[in-house]
Amino acid sequence: MLNRLLSAVMGFAYRRPVIVGATVLVLAVAGGVLALRMQPTAETRTLVGPSTPGYAATEDLHRRFGSDAVYVFIREPVKDLVLTDDLGKAAGLEGCLAGNASGADAPGGADGPCSQMARRRWAQVVFGPGTFISEAATQVTGQLRLLVDQTQREAASSGRRAYESALARGESPQAAAAARARAVEAANRRLAGLLVPLALRYGLTSVPRVDDPQFIARLVFDSRRPAGTPKARFAALFPGREGALIQVRLRSGLSEEQRREAISDIRDAVSMKEWRLRAGGYEVTGVPVLVEELTDSISRSILVLLIAAALVMAITLGIVFRSRLRLAPLAVALAATGLTFGALALSGLPLTMASIAVIPILIGLAVDYAIQLQSRAEEGGEPLPEAVERISRRGAPTIIAAATATAAGFLVLALSPMPMVRGFGILLVIGIVLAVVCALTLGVAIQALAAGRQAPAPVAAAARAWREAGEIVAGLRPARWVSAKASRAGRQSLDLALRHPGRFVAVALALAVVGWAAESQLKVESDIQRLVPSSLPALGGLEKLQRTSGVGGEVNVLVEAPDISDPKVVAWMTDYQQRILKKTGYDPARGCRGSELCPAFSLPDLFTSSDSLRSRERVSALLEAVPPYLRQNVISQDRRAATLGFGLRLMGLDRQYEVLREMEGELDPPPGVRARLAGLPVLTAAANDELASPERRVINLVGGLLAVAIVLLIAFRSARRAIVPLVPIVLATGWSALVLFVSRIDLNPLSVVLGTLVIAIATEFSVLLSERYRQEREDGNGVEEALRRTYRSTGAAVLASGVTAIAGFAVLVLSDIRMLRDFGVVTVIDLAVALLGVLVVLPPVLVLAEPGALKRRIASLRGRGQAGGVAGP
Repeated sequence: MLNRLLSAVMGFAYRRPVIVGATVLVLAVAGGVLALRMQPTAETRTLVGPSTPGYAATEDLHRRFGSDAVYVFIREPVKDLVLTDDLGKAAGLEGCLAGNASGADAPGGADGPCSQMARRRWAQVVFGPGTFISEAATQVTGQLRLLVDQTQREAASSGRRAYESALARGESPQAAAAARARAVEAANRRLAGLLVPLALRYGLTSVPRVDDPQFIARLVFDSRRPAGTPKARFAALFPGREGALIQVRLRSGLSEEQRREAISDIRDAVSMKEWRLRAGGYEVTGVPVLVEELTDSISRSILVLLIAAALVMAITLGIVFRSRLRLAPLAVALAATGLTFGALALSGLPLTMASIAVIPILIGLAVDYAIQLQSRAEEGGEPLPEAVERISRRGAPTIIAAATATAAGFLVLALSPMPMVRGFGILLVIGIVLAVVCALTLGVAIQALAAGRQAPAPVAAAARAWREAGEIVAGLRPARWVSAKASRAGRQSLDLALRHPGRFVAVALALAVVGWAAESQLKVESDIQRLVPSSLPALGGLEKLQRTSGVGGEVNVLVEAPDISDPKVVAWMTDYQQRILKKTGYDPARGCRGSELCPAFSLPDLFTSSDSLRSRERVSALLEAVPPYLRQNVISQDRRAATLGFGLRLMGLDRQYEVLREMEGELDPPPGVRARLAGLPVLTAAANDELASPERRVINLVGGLLAVAIVLLIAFRSARRAIVPLVPIVLATGWSALVLFVSRIDLNPLSVVLGTLVIAIATEFSVLLSERYRQEREDGNGVEEALRRTYRSTGAAVLASGVTAIAGFAVLVLSDIRMLRDFGVVTVIDLAVALLGVLVVLPPVLVLAEPGALKRRIASLRGRGQAGGVAGP
């Protein structure tokens, strides 16, 4: 039935080449147009799924307290910022970002950034030094006025009671007035007793003001540390002596396009002349900004990589593919790529960093299918209709079986814990199906058009020039030398495989075993600074922030209880914060630079003494006294959730995961209280641990091999035909791991799927060669002749398509995204090893798999042993 279907499809493409070719090309162009309209994404949902530990807690955190913070890093020494009029500029910027100014009177006017922020309400929380100090002055002034007003009322009441009591005792009016004066004086003395500690605490000689340097200095700086060092408890605002932070938490639920607009508005607001500092500047950074810049980098990479891949593969085909229609496979591959990414656009799946890596893989596979069909059509020498009929029976079914096995190998990636990798695998499966369809239709249509009519003069001239250019390059002395050496090495390895197949396979197996043992030692690079383009401004901002403060991100503990204002809950939060900071080596004297964790603004910071936690009523009263803009950072409006924040150094995800495990191990909330780690660092570290673990890599390898084996068993209905091509595939996974280990090239969260990639693509090579050998044997050729004929025909085509695919992967080194660049380097090495391994090891495996070959081999060994006086094999 498959043969009849293939004959009908390929026959129709031959008979109606214009209709078939035009239809495929129109659909491919339409798919490409749809794909170009897609907006690439690098947001969190592409890295982690709902099943990732911490996902639900992070969603709850964002819903209650806003999404990950956009940092506006104020690059100015803290003393120059807070003790000059720059403080007012920072406070004005904070108000602008919070959306507190709009209309014609707003800075920048009705259409300016401040008015935009006010209309769109991007920010859920804005927390910065200007507003904090202004609010602190207001609060202290309020406390003073409250004390004075309360004392005056108490003094008047005490004086009145003393006067009335004196009169009741029969004293004269003068004596009663004196008693009243004494009572008022005593009340004033009590007021002085309350005011003096407050004045000493903040250095007050008058009512505090935001332009009072003495008050601000006592509020902000730690007198026990070097001059200009902010207090450790204000690290969220003043992470170091050389800079301050404004945190802008965007509203949860914003779309990616809305976040992009919000970040653009923040940048526009920061660049306004009204907030220009005397001795410093601003830098917008943070995870949302880094994601937005990485998305732009992905957009640039797609077009660059597509054009580069097409050019490189065109050049490669011109050199290695000996055919009149050398560029026809590339046309098929580009059409398949357009259709695949058009299907991606229609499906609603996101366009991610991993989607870009699909481009060279898909083009390489599609070129392979087209080369195989085209080579088989040209090798017989008969007219194209007869060739099409022959291929539909003996060539195309094998290619489809190999492609199906390759797709099954990639489908294992759908089990990955990372959505980006799952999408990578699914997109490749879709692409393989469309590539085979394009090879069977467009590939045949191009051959029919070339055979049936004269091409237009410009096209014919360009094709002839391309062929001649390829022949010139192939005829150069270096190319001839390489070709001669390769041919000689191929003949020698084939002769060796025929004479000593057992030894050949034994050596290959030994090398593979060493590679499998070394595979678990391969390091997975997960430091974000080493994986994204170093030119991203947000990354530079994060690095400056870490140099200044020792902190590059934030992790939160989301605490939920029926009533967070319960003193027992707040006391537990305080105790947990102190324990985990002590365990990770935090020292207030050294600040955040000496520890992997340091305190960020949290609910316990609102309570400065244990006396504050005497009763639930006392806690509630203190919370009510805290300004709403400050309180909403750490406790929800319904008082059923609160946060404990910790600054986190930029580090590799493996070490970050260990730190978070330590934090989780210390979580022992009281009964009725729920505490969960939340935030982007929790999600990325957990996903990386699952993805990069040696156990996960073994599961991917075994799963890929099983999937390929099942497909081959179903397709061939023969254990021998299914197992024989699997042998070099299995060995190739070990060889590639060994080469990576020796070369000391690190993997990354994308290249850890390389084992699956090697299995999938090596399957294509191995199945095509082993099935061609079987056909040659069925035609009556001996073992040696069958191998030579196989490698002269299908082997040459496999080599051409393999080299073309490797050249396509090499294009990834042009990407400015290091994760893709490293993925390209590792893939080129591994696929070169897999291609060479399959070409070299498959012949001895085929020889050993010949019926009765193994028995004859054992008998031969026994004969030698008996001849030498040794019994047994």
